[in-house]
Amino acid sequence: MLKLTQHQKLLMKLTPQQVQYLKLLQLPLLSLEQRIKAELEMNPLLEEGMEDEAELTQEQSVEEIAPETEDGEEIVRKESEDEKYTFEDFMKDEINGYRAADTPVQDDEDKEDIPIAAEVVFSQRLLEQASLLDLDDEEQMIVEEIVGNIDEDGYLRRPLENIVEDLNLSKQLYINVERAEKVLFQLQRLDPPGIGARTLQECLLAQLEVSDSDPDLKILAEKMLREFFEDFTMKHFEELVKNLNITIEKLKQVIELVQKFNPKPGEGQFTPQQNYIVPDFIVEHDDDDIIITLNDKNIPPLRVNRSYKELMSRRKKGGVSAETKDFIRKRFEAAKWFIASIHQRRDTMLRVMRAIVEKQRNFFDTGENLKPMIYKDIAEIIGMDISTISRVVNGKYVQTEYGTYELRYFFSDKISMTSGEEVSNKEVKNKIKILIENESSNKPYSDDKISDILKSEGYIVARRTVAKYREQLRIPIARLRRKI
Repeated sequence: MLKLTQHQKLLMKLTPQQVQYLKLLQLPLLSLEQRIKAELEMNPLLEEGMEDEAELTQEQSVEEIAPETEDGEEIVRKESEDEKYTFEDFMKDEINGYRAADTPVQDDEDKEDIPIAAEVVFSQRLLEQASLLDLDDEEQMIVEEIVGNIDEDGYLRRPLENIVEDLNLSKQLYINVERAEKVLFQLQRLDPPGIGARTLQECLLAQLEVSDSDPDLKILAEKMLREFFEDFTMKHFEELVKNLNITIEKLKQVIELVQKFNPKPGEGQFTPQQNYIVPDFIVEHDDDDIIITLNDKNIPPLRVNRSYKELMSRRKKGGVSAETKDFIRKRFEAAKWFIASIHQRRDTMLRVMRAIVEKQRNFFDTGENLKPMIYKDIAEIIGMDISTISRVVNGKYVQTEYGTYELRYFFSDKISMTSGEEVSNKEVKNKIKILIENESSNKPYSDDKISDILKSEGYIVARRTVAKYREQLRIPIARLRRKI
């Protein structure tokens, strides 16, 4: 039996304009430049250039993109009738703001791409070396298939059996795995040696074989890597001395030989260009003042195309159809909201950065003594939601006089001291790093010992907290830090 009921539900929906603003807010600088270029290509009403104040005549009410939130999402709040903020007012304010900042005009030559030297792709270099080997056509195909499956760090993690099976099916061949193994063996001894290895053990053995080291040390090193590899990786030095029947001094020479090899022979080879960090902010000192600059010199000023705006104002007798006007109106609204979102993004970014500098002023003055700070602290200062702070901070960088840092670096939990003072956990991590760097090489500190040392210096840090911070610093346990 059907039953009709009524109930009330409170929903919150994001408008398309708000979604656009949130997406632009979380974009880093280079991604924002690409997004603007794409929008300029898609919307004929949008173009580069500053809008003339004389042409700002259309009274277009604008919804304020404001960080009123519930459940971590921003919502759009319309202004009341007596507080309407027109498109003309908005654009005038933004133009005046840019003029006050006295943003320098960039010459065309500043925007030119930096020429990149031509490089031979690493995989091509391997194939050229392989062509000098005594291989037949089928074996050359095996090399090409293997090279195509090598990871960025130089390892072949796809099973050789699968590679051979795919090659046989696609080329109608009958190659067996043993033949492929012989080809892989030769490939691993090309430059860089160890390339295409399937395990660290196989990688080190390949490099050992082609090295011109002392023959006696090579024999001992090969025996250690083949028969006692686990003892080597776990640094069981006493067991190695016993199993290899050598002195501790000789073992030290053998281990030093192996440690010279590259455990990731392909690292940095498969990516021809380096990744550079482009800061979103620049923070500098001017006497006792701090100057915060948004690094947007390559972000062009945007405006609505004049010709299309004139078409919108024509009457029917002017020859513009209703369908055309409707298209222009929609594109005009899209251009207007895109410009508004870009300016709102700029304002939000600067407000967040100013709040961070205010809370971490001591760090920006001295380069140290970072204070504990969470997203909520910044959200309360600027009156925005935590999710907005997260969008601004994620993937953004600031260039300071003491280095370039990701904005997330300035946020950290607090650690209490016996004196009652609270410090950033990053300061504790730095203490742990310094302690480990200065520890005895043959008797490294355990996590319990590090915890005791920190407590003696006034930091209340448990052993499990030390272990967590050590792992975050990518420092191995005490046994694996041990040296002869």
